[in-house]
Amino acid sequence: MPAVKEHLPATPLPKGALPKAIVFDLDGTLVDSVPDIQAALNWLLARLGRRQVSRDEVAGMVGDGVPKLVERGLLATGGLPADGLDGPTAEFTVHYEANAAALTQPFPGAVAALEALRDAGCTLAVCTNKPAGATAEILDTLDLAPFFAAVAGGDTVPGVRKPDPRHLMHVLDQLGVAPGDAVMVGDSHNDVNVAKAAGVATVAVTFGYAHGPVEELGADVLIDHFDDLVAALGRLTA
Repeated sequence: MPAVKEHLPATPLPKGALPKAIVFDLDGTLVDSVPDIQAALNWLLARLGRRQVSRDEVAGMVGDGVPKLVERGLLATGGLPADGLDGPTAEFTVHYEANAAALTQPFPGAVAALEALRDAGCTLAVCTNKPAGATAEILDTLDLAPFFAAVAGGDTVPGVRKPDPRHLMHVLDQLGVAPGDAVMVGDSHNDVNVAKAAGVATVAVTFGYAHGPVEELGADVLIDHFDDLVAALGRLTA
């Protein structure tokens, strides 16, 4: 069954009318982080004598963790170095984590949606493949950290990241919430696939960094703006 695209206005709902927990992806879902990722990747590429990459190129590279991002950036600009990815990945990580929130901003309506969900009694969390250090820097700098009862980065559980269901289950365990009482909000195949594997319902945003048509991700509901999120979550629990 194709996903239902939600266009209803976000209206306050009483406690109990929404899922107990909503788990958010970070990059491409809560925040537009491509400007800082692009800046850090171009810094690395310049050090290696490579060409610069565009925003659109970088948006197509994110979502699978830093090693994969660096690998994709190098492959797009001349190939992998003979001595491997460890050095460039470490350099990128240090530089990016020091500048992760310079240009990054929440998507329109994100903060208001978080406030509405918090006020409705929902427990909120983040499950992202971004390293925990950069994740904390962004959440702290943008004053988003207080909204979340649990945060899991791509290196929080060693060797485990989305779409491995253990990543999302780690978050739900931290919250003490069963999969059937949670919803995953994301923008990519990793978000939808990790939720499906864990038995969690999904909402996908259409404005993120999906590597292909969002309609083909298989999410339960699609939204075009955070103003639609509360109503979309209401549909899932109706």
